[in-house]
Amino acid sequence: MLSYSIAAVAAACLLPLVSSNKVTSLEGNGWTLSNPSLNVSVPAHLPSQAHLDLYANQVIGNPYYGLNDFNLRWVAWANWTYTSDPILGLSSNASTWLQFDGLDTFTSISFCGHHVASTNNQFRQWWYDITSIVSSCPSEADRVLSINFGSAPKIADAIAAEPGQETWPAGPQLTYEFPNRWFIRKEQSDFGWDWGPAFAPAGPWKPAYVVQLADEEVHVRNSVIDIYRQGQLNNLPPDQTKPWVVNASLDYFGQLPEGATLRYTLADLENNTVSSGSMSSVNCTNATVTGETTIADGTVDLWWPNQLGPQTLYYMTIDLVSTSNTTIASVTKRLGFRTIVLNENPISDAQLAQGIAAGNNWHFEVNGHEFYAKGSNFIPPDAFWPRVTVEKMTQLFDSVVDGNQNMLRVWASGAYSPDFLYDLADERGILMWSEFEFGDALYPVNKEFLDNVFEEADYNVRRVNHHPSLALWAGGNELENLELILLNDSAPEELPRYMAEYETLFLDTLLPAVFGNSSTSNGWLSLNFSNPIPIVERYYNLTPGSVYGETDFYNYDPAVLYNDSAFPVGRFSNEFGYHSMPSIQSWRSQISEADLHFNSSTVVLRDHHNPSGGLNTSNFANSSTGQAQMTEAVELWYPIPNKTDSVANFSAWCHATQIFQADLYVSEIEFYRRGSGLPNRQLGSLYWQLEDIWVAPTWAGIEYDGRWKMLHYAAKDIYEHVIIAPYYDISTGNLSAWVTSDLWEAVKGTATFTWYDWKGNKLPVNTSSSVAFTVGAINSTSVLQTFTTEILKDYDLTNVVMHMSIEAEGTLPNSNHSTTFRHDNWFHPTALKDAQLVDPGLQLSYSASSNNFSVTATSGVAALVWLDYPAGTVLNFDSNAFWLAPNETREIGYTVKSDSTSSGWIKKVTVESLYNQTLPY
Repeated sequence: MLSYSIAAVAAACLLPLVSSNKVTSLEGNGWTLSNPSLNVSVPAHLPSQAHLDLYANQVIGNPYYGLNDFNLRWVAWANWTYTSDPILGLSSNASTWLQFDGLDTFTSISFCGHHVASTNNQFRQWWYDITSIVSSCPSEADRVLSINFGSAPKIADAIAAEPGQETWPAGPQLTYEFPNRWFIRKEQSDFGWDWGPAFAPAGPWKPAYVVQLADEEVHVRNSVIDIYRQGQLNNLPPDQTKPWVVNASLDYFGQLPEGATLRYTLADLENNTVSSGSMSSVNCTNATVTGETTIADGTVDLWWPNQLGPQTLYYMTIDLVSTSNTTIASVTKRLGFRTIVLNENPISDAQLAQGIAAGNNWHFEVNGHEFYAKGSNFIPPDAFWPRVTVEKMTQLFDSVVDGNQNMLRVWASGAYSPDFLYDLADERGILMWSEFEFGDALYPVNKEFLDNVFEEADYNVRRVNHHPSLALWAGGNELENLELILLNDSAPEELPRYMAEYETLFLDTLLPAVFGNSSTSNGWLSLNFSNPIPIVERYYNLTPGSVYGETDFYNYDPAVLYNDSAFPVGRFSNEFGYHSMPSIQSWRSQISEADLHFNSSTVVLRDHHNPSGGLNTSNFANSSTGQAQMTEAVELWYPIPNKTDSVANFSAWCHATQIFQADLYVSEIEFYRRGSGLPNRQLGSLYWQLEDIWVAPTWAGIEYDGRWKMLHYAAKDIYEHVIIAPYYDISTGNLSAWVTSDLWEAVKGTATFTWYDWKGNKLPVNTSSSVAFTVGAINSTSVLQTFTTEILKDYDLTNVVMHMSIEAEGTLPNSNHSTTFRHDNWFHPTALKDAQLVDPGLQLSYSASSNNFSVTATSGVAALVWLDYPAGTVLNFDSNAFWLAPNETREIGYTVKSDSTSSGWIKKVTVESLYNQTLPY
């Protein structure tokens, strides 16, 4: 028997308690996982999921190894029961409650052999009064909690088969592996996606508690602190001179004494009180207590995103106080003061006068300042959330900051992010574009489903709305811009009905959950807060010649590289990309040595692009499409690896796919960023995707263990504040270079241009060698305009490259100090597979005194210099995937994220360039 630890003090942002409450945590060991029909009964843990406990007890192998995403489907088809040891120390005279912060997904809960409740939503918090059960169960040995988890795939299929069930045309309903995911409120990517496996796990994936209360005691289970400027309305820029309004609301169970009130204390991180007092407009119901206060403008310092200012944070404590001035309950949350608005207002006359195209804005403004959003898309970092640790996410979010990013789109169809992820984002200044968990499908609109969704949304909005990193709540993934288009293609006569159902879910159900607790599309057509539903969606009510909304873009024809005319013109880009292979080091962690070749059955079947569309375990046809796209990209643009050692050749091919991916993303980000100075006034780039969920061909820039692909290094470089980039139309020879800045004040500097052949000889090409420039705030300017048909007519285009660099002086946002900005880039008029590459004679050295590596190109131009390091370590270099001019040396520092080699990795760092891809060894 296990006597659970009892917490009696408030846990800030996690489980706010009053000191007299008796809260028994059910976390830890002392559980059993069982399935009698399969003859399985093993020790278990909470939080956990069945796969993890089966793996820990060697019933199954590593779910991520080889083809176990297919081999272990029997686990998802089975029911699993978690049973606790007897729960000791409970009083039979107290009011007793069970609280579950997350159950995945369909459960039947019993205590002392008595049925308590059933649940049907992974994303909700559940709480139940079990006072009568405890009082009728005097024997401690019988005080056992049992949670039976039903098979989510089976239940989803059963719901789909119910008589009269909603159906949709096949086009919009994207099945990845397990079908019918849209009928249940479970992580949609658990049923498979094109970048991850389909395990459909089950289990108590978040903490659980037993809470005992005396008379006139309450337990706060959830709360919201919403901060905004006085008079601020959702989706509209506020007046930045107004005082701050702080709304607080505590969700509780238990008996609230009559006349309870709320007090607040605001303190800085050094525990100095900034403001305190009683809250006004206190309102008590049988489930919530709400109140508000105002804080004068200037009392607090502002919170800013990464690179835009400091991340100033405060602690706010909300005390629930009785008429006798006794604290009944207390909640402490860390928060920040900022306004963040997605501005979708019509383009104003003043903007038109500046040369901005007519239409609507679509950009973010923080504390009254528009800014350029630089970032990526965040997917579930693991198929099993209980093993997503603070340590691993700290490493990942540090990489976000190291990569010059200030925003993540927290992708729909995963799970709502835990509080500690928002805490990390608060500390690092990473704005979290957060989404409700719907994607690539239309969803039911029956009352039971909608009621379930509202409770889910209301709980999660209230749980995280105090975080200054929260940028917005968006409806879902690829819905309006994909599903309705597919629907119009497959069943145009049904479009009005399905659009009405779409609005029933997203406008009638989710919108009130957001607007009631807080202040991706073509935007709104109109906004009227006098209406019950204030937003009228624009959809495709577009005026020709005007620019609206954000874009996403995928094109798996590799000829799209460098083809600016293929990229969409919009106000913001929230998703774009191309897949690549992970490194050989990562592959070795999850597949056998025998499978280390490009088209081994294991490698191919771990490529889930294109998705199988069902439960086919030999999806070679669809998977081969993704493999072929990567292969064609390499063959079209780069030297084709042909090494004598098969594993070395596999590694070279993996590296080559990463080169194409990085080159494509860079060219696209350059295009979008240049748009900040063009009529479309483009103010955001979020590429797909930040990180991997496992080891496989995916769109990620960071591999599952935290190792950076070439993409993350390339994105870091092209997300610098001030950049120079070439733009080339190969069909006409039109070549230009532009300088782009995301700073809030103009910068002045000089751009220099130097032409070489590949051996490193300078060429007297007829262009300016240097150009002085000024770039306005968040803007672009041209510094070179010419035609290669003229300036290179006497040269072999396969033996010409141009180095361009800038040095500029400017001021960082919220800084009074001048800063020097440098950036360089390279232009080559032909595909690198045709280039007359030479051995650049790379020399690598390491200085123990400076802890820096140095790389020198001694005999030619070095393209795409790549420093690599062995397995057993996770680190990032200060720069990588760069070019070197002849006789140029670059010093490179590094940051170690984890290391099991006792720094032995330093002696095993290697360096290569694109030239090495041409060698047979």
